[in-house]
Amino acid sequence: MRIGIVCPYSFDVPGGVQNHVMDLAEALIWLGHEVSVLAPADEDSALPPYVVSAGRAVPLPYNGSVARIAFGPVSTARVRRWITRGDFDVLHVHEPLTPSLSMLAVLCARGPVVATFHTAMTRSRVLSAAQGVLQILLERITARIAVSALARKVQVEHMDGGAVEIPNGVTVAKFAGVEPLPGWPGECGPGTGGTLGFLGRFTEPRKGFPILRDAFVALAPHRPGLRLLVAGPGDPDDLYDQLPAELRDRVTFLGLVSEADKARMLRSVHLYVAPNTGGESFGMILTEALAAGTTVVASDLDAFRRVLDGGRAGRLFPTGDPAALRAALAGLLDDADQRAALTACGDQAVANFDWPVVARRVLEVYAAAIEATDGRVIDQEWGGRG
Repeated sequence: MRIGIVCPYSFDVPGGVQNHVMDLAEALIWLGHEVSVLAPADEDSALPPYVVSAGRAVPLPYNGSVARIAFGPVSTARVRRWITRGDFDVLHVHEPLTPSLSMLAVLCARGPVVATFHTAMTRSRVLSAAQGVLQILLERITARIAVSALARKVQVEHMDGGAVEIPNGVTVAKFAGVEPLPGWPGECGPGTGGTLGFLGRFTEPRKGFPILRDAFVALAPHRPGLRLLVAGPGDPDDLYDQLPAELRDRVTFLGLVSEADKARMLRSVHLYVAPNTGGESFGMILTEALAAGTTVVASDLDAFRRVLDGGRAGRLFPTGDPAALRAALAGLLDDADQRAALTACGDQAVANFDWPVVARRVLEVYAAAIEATDGRVIDQEWGGRG
């Protein structure tokens, strides 16, 4: 099958959607399909061989953040040229409501079009002022995929249609068996040491780092070898200023890490802690920690509960409660058998999120879209292929 995938966000900046697109493309290629990905990117960037640059992106305030996107006549022409040359059996666009390449591709293409919705927003400010465009987009999408129950609920309640729920995947092989960082995770036993891990923007309230900090500060005096490993963006001074002076040497800040070092970081802790307070539609970091063979302790959010099989594949604690987190951490650090049992269940749970498994479910949606349209992807204005 010849598959065209469109990413709306720039490949020059790492992000969840970009990683999803690359991992899906590589899984589909591994399964024997021909894949081309169109994305904004500086033409001098080192891109995977299956990625076609649609030109440099521009930053745009969008949906409460800043998105690096590509839009306008030049981008439209590049989308049309890519579609015409691609001779695709199916077109798969991601986040088509974002004013970028995916939206342009839906407006330009005719044929089997599959759209994946990653977020749970009901509409953007741009589309609020362009209801006609929204209706056209939805009418031209043959099949929809939602990466979470919440994203699917939005499709049902606000977008006049359903969606197949297919979660984000994780390439288990990239995380399993990698070497920990030098000197980590160290010893762990009753009342002694242990290493906790946190990955994310520690200054972002919904990531819940203060909840983990308070639990760590309460635990540390009773566990002289307890350490905390933190990775993600931010100023080290902002992190260490939150901690008592006597505990700062027991906290290590890695800053931003590469995908390879993220896997090593997750292998370097006894417990990965996700103290998030809300706003999570899935929980990608949990599947990555499970793939690394690390025991997970997470807030009892609906999205996290789904990933952790209701608490069988990881320990859940009441959201926003540092005392409950402290108790959960202490119990697991003191009990290697409990950690091993959770890890074994985690191995089984994460197998359902392995990219080859997820990609095969996506292929089923492609097949249904192709059958429903009985045609190939062509540019509706230019027609034909060449």
